Parts: sequence; structure tokens; C-alpha cells
Amino acid sequence: MENVSSHKHFILDGFSELGALRPVLFIPFFIMFIVSLSANSLLLYVVISQRSLHSPMCILMAGMAFVDLSYPVFFVPNMLLSFLFDWRGISLIGCLVQMHFIHFIASFHSTFLVWMALDRYFAICTPLYYHEHMALPKFLKFIIPLVVRNVLLFTLMVSLAGTLSFCAGNVMNHCFCEHMALVELACGSTAINNLVGLLTIFLNPVADFIFISASYVVIFSSVLKSGRSGVKALHTCITHIVVMIVSLTVALVALLSYRIRNGLPAGVRVFCSIMYLLFPSCFNPIIYGIRTTEIRQHILKMLMSCRFVKIVPHFKK
Repeated sequence: MENVSSHKHFILDGFSELGALRPVLFIPFFIMFIVSLSANSLLLYVVISQRSLHSPMCILMAGMAFVDLSYPVFFVPNMLLSFLFDWRGISLIGCLVQMHFIHFIASFHSTFLVWMALDRYFAICTPLYYHEHMALPKFLKFIIPLVVRNVLLFTLMVSLAGTLSFCAGNVMNHCFCEHMALVELACGSTAINNLVGLLTIFLNPVADFIFISASYVVIFSSVLKSGRSGVKALHTCITHIVVMIVSLTVALVALLSYRIRNGLPAGVRVFCSIMYLLFPSCFNPIIYGIRTTEIRQHILKMLMSCRFVKIVPHFKK
């Protein structure tokens, strides 16, 4: 028993129950991937290219767009190729690297929502000192601790997963290297891994959403006390609240799908995990682009100018 070898190569077998219909999944996920890349790239380009959008809030939105643009790149192309060509293999090192980048970059989704909540708090509750609080030297005290937290938590989580021996099997019922999907294949005790995983969930998304909710309670209280003058400022918070509710709902569904195993098909759990990562990256740039007046106006102006450039040569002929 001491000489049982540990697997160094794994099979990503998500949606295998679909059989010959599995390649059809390429179409919806490819469309979502293109929407994510296009929408986030457009939002990033508009904010970077327009000097009038270099406000703290728009810069934070651009940061969120960069996060939403980045993490699908680490798993969607590989997943799409597996649907088309049945390429399901991945090495342990490749699995751990993919896991680290996906979880680490995705962790900044809730982190950016925290920074946006702080921006709205300073703008609405302390408007006279807004620019002073949001100046980079002062705002760094909110940036550095959260970045360090994300680095430590997810590096520890992935490192502990890498120390396990995988002799229980090498077939992972997933389309990418998800932490618990890999840990389930380990032989021996995984209590520490489970504990660190739960601690990471609590200290990253859960703690962030508690802080965000508390911030908006304070903001709403301040607006109600200030009367009609504060109601207009409340509009700027609605977009972030919508994004937060959607993100929290998708995260809870994905989490519950792994906790409720009896009677829940494996394909549903895999689908929920993919949507947890892919849906917000499609939804966020669209909702920010539509609801943020300044960004919406610049996007429309850019699209109209592109259309005008195409029409002018036609008339010249």
C-alpha cells in the first residue's frame, strides 16, 4: 500500500453523459466567450482612450472589465477544444497552474466590488473629501491589504492541493481544474484542504459581500437623511447593487450545487461552476455600459463614428 503511485495526468470529463451531443456545447459557450471578450475589450478601450472617463469610478470599472476579460482566457479555449476534438487530458502541473490563475483572478471580482462600494461611500457620505480619499496614495491602504489577502489565500489553497497524492482515480468530472473536483480524487485525509477551501470562501467572497452590504446600508441611510438632494446620487449605486446581486446569486447556486449531491445530475454541477465564472464576465460589461451614462454616450458616439466612416466612402463613389 505504501508504493501506490500518485496520478500526474488527469482527464477532464465534464458533460460526458451527453455522449455524441457533447460537441454541440461548443456553440453556446463560444458565443458567450466572444461576447465576454468583445464587451470587456470595448469597455476597456473606451475608458482608456477617453480622458473624460479617467475618474476613480470609471477606472475601477475598467479594472473589473480587465478581470472579467482575463480569467475566462485560462479555461474557456481549452474547454472549447475539448468539446470539438475531445482533448480532455491535463497534467497535474498544468491543472494547478490553471486552478491558481482562475481562482486568483476571479477573486478580484468581489474585491473590485468592495473598492466600488468605498468609492460610492466617499462620493455620497463625504462628498467634500471625495477626491482626497480616492487619491491613489490614500486609497492604497484599501488596495494593498486585499491584494495581499487574495495572493496568500489562493496560493496556500493551490499549494496544499499540490501536496496531495491522487491514487483514487484521475478522471475529474469537470471542464476545468476546480479545487474541490481535484481534491476529491486524493487518497488520504483532505480535512486541511477542505478547511482552507471553506476559509478562503469566507474570507474572500463572503467577507467582501458582507462589507459591501454594510456599506450600502450606510449609504442608503445617508441618502434618506439628506432628502431629495441625495436621491439623484443613489442612481450611481444601483448598477453596482445589480452586479452584486447577480454575482452573489450565481455564486450561491454554484456553491449549493456542490453541497447538494443527491439527486442533482453531475452535468448540472459542472454547468453551474462554468456559469459562476463565465456569466458575470458577459453580464458585467453590458450592465456597466448601459447604466453608466458617460460610458454609454462614448460607446454610442464611437459606434456612430464607425458607421459614418463606412457610409462616407459609399457616397464618394
